[in-house]
Amino acid sequence: MDYKSMLVANTLLGIAGGIEFQRLKRALKHPRKTAEKTLRSVLMYARDTEYGKEHDFAYILEAKDDTELYRRYREKVPANGYEDLRPYVERHKHGQPGVLIPGRPVMYATTSGTTSEPKWIPISTKYLRDIYGKMTRVWLRNFIKQRPGVFSGKILAVVGKLIEGYAPDGTIFGSVSGVTRIDCPGFVKALFSNPTCVYSIEDYNARYYVLMRLAVEQDVTLVATPNPSTVQELLNNAERFFDDYISDIEAGTISDKFDVSEDIRKELSSYLRPNPARAAELRALRQQYGQPLPKHYWPRLQFLSTWKCGNTSVYLDKFKDVFPEQMFHQELGYFSSECRFGLVLDDTIDSVLFPHFHFYEFIEESEIGKPDPHFLLPHELVPGKRYCPYVTTFSGLYRYNMNDLVEAGPARYATPTVHMVQKVNGIVSITGEKLAESQFIGAVQEAERETGIKTRFFIGFADLKLLGYRFYYEFLNPNAVTDEKMQEFNARVDAILQHNNVEYESKRSSLRLKMPVAHRLIAHSFREFKKECLREGYRDGQFKMLLLLQDEYRHEKFKRLIRE
Repeated sequence: MDYKSMLVANTLLGIAGGIEFQRLKRALKHPRKTAEKTLRSVLMYARDTEYGKEHDFAYILEAKDDTELYRRYREKVPANGYEDLRPYVERHKHGQPGVLIPGRPVMYATTSGTTSEPKWIPISTKYLRDIYGKMTRVWLRNFIKQRPGVFSGKILAVVGKLIEGYAPDGTIFGSVSGVTRIDCPGFVKALFSNPTCVYSIEDYNARYYVLMRLAVEQDVTLVATPNPSTVQELLNNAERFFDDYISDIEAGTISDKFDVSEDIRKELSSYLRPNPARAAELRALRQQYGQPLPKHYWPRLQFLSTWKCGNTSVYLDKFKDVFPEQMFHQELGYFSSECRFGLVLDDTIDSVLFPHFHFYEFIEESEIGKPDPHFLLPHELVPGKRYCPYVTTFSGLYRYNMNDLVEAGPARYATPTVHMVQKVNGIVSITGEKLAESQFIGAVQEAERETGIKTRFFIGFADLKLLGYRFYYEFLNPNAVTDEKMQEFNARVDAILQHNNVEYESKRSSLRLKMPVAHRLIAHSFREFKKECLREGYRDGQFKMLLLLQDEYRHEKFKRLIRE
């Protein structure tokens, strides 16, 4: 245990994070006043940009009070999707300054969009410094508040590459999760269990092998990565290659059986030393437990930070009895490539908003898709109700539709919290049944509880030709689940859906919607799907994947993963 590192981290983060938390606290206590101040600040910042001039930011700023300010803002600036802003972003990408933001973006965060073209989210210097930097200090301070010993060991952080390429004008584009790593103070960076070059390993299995081979050798006390599917893949890697870890740790090597480029191997060489003592410890764990788990090789693990909301909740049961009892698994918060919307600072799934950094608007779930919805501010949200959020940032997003469905939670001071439910397009309808992804997930989980049959992974697709759904299951113990049992399990899922969705029940009863067809997936089907997507250029952090879709492109991939 490195008490010195822990003391330094706790002291410095306690001070820096404490200052930012007090500012957050003041903002949360006065949400209406804060909202007006933030919007005025964003408009003043971008007033002289092309977008600001086109949309009369100067006129909007002349408003005498907050009511007039919001009226003018909504009158002059339409609600935007990414495609509305893409032409402006393209001008930035080709070197034009002052289009959406003053000057040019310092980088772009790239993510998948609704078209074949990815989204390029501009990140301004101000946003990187004043929003990411300051929110990160609050986030890291939160770790210490929950588990004071969190920085007494090493940090396993799985993020995307910061630099994946360059825009036409030479500006970098990459992963927003990569920004979070470089955003950490130097004394925190020194605790990472791997160098950044590991994220540049192209081969999927090799990257996870190196991450785990390095981390298993060390005393890891914090694991942080947005998507819990990444954690599951790390565990799968350990299940397959634990003996290889031992051999490599003992010799101070990276096995040649893994596809790691010579440049990266050379960079890794300075981090590798023969460690027969640790290898002996791991070999003993192997003999004692058969398949060692994180609670065995990282017994002092303090903190796991991932998403837990929406469809990522399916991993919660899979993580039971895997990690040490004292470990705290905290929801990361409402975080995307577009913006760092909010963070969870307690043991709930509710994200605290940062109203002094973003201007937030919301429309009620019932008004989604209406031509003239009524927009609400954070202090007008009602706990328990669901909304679609829109955000205005210091990074060129104006009244930007996040295309998410969130649920308002208890107020933090005077400002309601929110948590992710699903994407707005996470609702599929073949004949008007409006089946929600959350209903499908809940039905599978309830069927698991009733039957005792556990799944490792599942996904559903609407099939218009079938006039029904195809549900794909990967069972935890496939040999114990006969085809007859699979059909019974699938029938329970269907029955639960009928019970929980009156429109689904109506369409099934009238035979307008056929009985869902069950398919058995091969072992590690999600891993294979993910590998293929990574080969096509996707990143780990983009796998906020829906588990109920009407998407033939993805459907075809899973058809190829059916177990014969």
